[in-house]
Amino acid sequence: MDKQTYGALVKRRAARTRVTSNCLHAFLCGGAICAAGQLLTELYLFLGMAQRDASTTTTITLIFVAASLTGIGVFDRIARFAGAGTLLPVTGFANAVVSPAIDNKSEGLVVGVGAKIFTVAGPVLLFATLSGVVWGVIYYVISLFA
Repeated sequence: MDKQTYGALVKRRAARTRVTSNCLHAFLCGGAICAAGQLLTELYLFLGMAQRDASTTTTITLIFVAASLTGIGVFDRIARFAGAGTLLPVTGFANAVVSPAIDNKSEGLVVGVGAKIFTVAGPVLLFATLSGVVWGVIYYVISLFA
């Protein structure tokens, strides 16, 4: 079978992706998570917290809820429906830390959980920090000539 015939066969047999509905699900679910975060912030402000404390408490609450939902197996079902809508807010980071910990708990606390807890989130942290340093250097160099 040549490349063209194989390509045509794959194209016929491959499942079609539903880009529009996937984007809509991600947008709505991600927006709902962000709206819930804003509501939590407003609740904490109403209860008398300072803006900075309310924002921090909101982040902690969202991380706790996402980690708990991951622990009981609900977050994965939500993520299958919402796609990137659950991955981009801080809830995705919580899931990326908790999932490997759950998957590797049978190997023990040190070798399993401790060694593999950041297998998913580690590269994100690394490249986010690295890009921050690169942009900081670029900003510094530009500010020297401005």
